[in-house]
Amino acid sequence: MGPPGSGKGTVSARITKTFGLKHLSSGDILRANINAKTELGLLMKSCIDQGQLVPDDVMSRLILSDLRALDQSSWLLDGFPRTVSQADALDKAYSVDTVINLNVPFQTIKQRLTSRWTHLPSGRVYNVDFNPPKVPGLDDVTGEPLVQRDDDTPETVTRRLKAYETQTEPVLEYYRSKGVLQSFSGTETNKIWPHIEAFLHTHTVCVGKQ
Repeated sequence: MGPPGSGKGTVSARITKTFGLKHLSSGDILRANINAKTELGLLMKSCIDQGQLVPDDVMSRLILSDLRALDQSSWLLDGFPRTVSQADALDKAYSVDTVINLNVPFQTIKQRLTSRWTHLPSGRVYNVDFNPPKVPGLDDVTGEPLVQRDDDTPETVTRRLKAYETQTEPVLEYYRSKGVLQSFSGTETNKIWPHIEAFLHTHTVCVGKQ
């Protein structure tokens, strides 16, 4: 768990590689539906473009369907649950062993996201602060123009963070009360990661059906 732009994708990839878990990203599932222009995908795109969260029942249906397909594998969820309602839906189907929260300051995230530019055809992402293109505004490989995605503009980032604060912060309390929440604070993923890795090495990372 963590705000948009907190490094969930990067940390998830490292956890998956180090501990051999199956990784389900709500963002990947959303993008797949949006790219396929499914009915749900079009609805989701409208929500995301406005900086809003996708409806709970839609997200829960999508994620739980994908989890059932994994059968008995241990897994890592990234970007879900984002509301207490989604957490309840997950809790009814599975027992969650560990919840990792990336506690990154909002100011750091605003700087990080609004500095992000994308080459849409390939999905390559640049950051003008720490991973800039060789030629400003152009993709390194094709030389085609880069764009700032709708959800990376300053106005939308502010709305996304506000939505996170009001709807997702209660989920942290939900898991804190269950005794499974572990928070890691910092502004750089590379500095947060060693602490997460050490923590997980001391825990049996396993999720089983109730």
